[in-house]
Amino acid sequence: MAIEGVIRHNVNRDDGGVLRLSVDTHGYTNVGMAVSKLLGFDLCPRLRNLSERKLYLPRRVAGPDGLASVLAYEISIKAIRDGWDELLRLVASIHSGRVSAIVALQRFGSAAQGDPVHRAADHLGRLLRTLFLCDYFSNVEFRREMHTLLNRGESVHQLQRAIYTGKISPERGRRRDEMIAISGSLTLLTNLVIAWNTQRMQTTLDDWQRKGQGIDDDWLRRLGPAHFAHVNFRGTLSFPIERYRDMLLDAAPWRRMAGS
Repeated sequence: MAIEGVIRHNVNRDDGGVLRLSVDTHGYTNVGMAVSKLLGFDLCPRLRNLSERKLYLPRRVAGPDGLASVLAYEISIKAIRDGWDELLRLVASIHSGRVSAIVALQRFGSAAQGDPVHRAADHLGRLLRTLFLCDYFSNVEFRREMHTLLNRGESVHQLQRAIYTGKISPERGRRRDEMIAISGSLTLLTNLVIAWNTQRMQTTLDDWQRKGQGIDDDWLRRLGPAHFAHVNFRGTLSFPIERYRDMLLDAAPWRRMAGS
């Protein structure tokens, strides 16, 4: 879903669009990493069990002696070369919209092992993951930026959980149209909150700039519009208690006890 979202966002954009997509471990596959790179952006996963991750190198390529314990010589350049043309056709189909990234990646999941296209994408993805891990461990700014993006995405999930805290009843959400309606409604409400926050933040920034107050660009990049502590999602209930004050007081337990 995330890869498909980036593709749609980058359509007909002159600024290059999104260049990096940060995802958690569950949103990452080697094939997805290869397809993303060929589509023009990098998939940057926050991986679990980093101490157990290997750096993959092509066979017959000598690696540094100091990294011998984490190196795995399992990349086949021949496998990439054999499936390259079909892999490019798949990526071209995704880019042109003839097939969605969701459908393509589902087709080339773990069940497709042995398929030349899957094998090529898997080996290429391992190479790309190796390059990513090298940047992740050695580049502090890159690592901090990736964590910021992931936290931004998680803040949207927290906002969605705040908007709807209950559970879908068993008789709802079973049909496709019901799932679309439920998901679309939650997305709409989430976007409304984010849009309102963004508008208020922009108004504040414009006011500061008119007053000559300097604003650091790096500081602005750390701000996100998914906050919700100031939003009352449950509404405000107002009861005209003053109309029934005397009746309520007369019915109070201590008054009934005193009367008896």
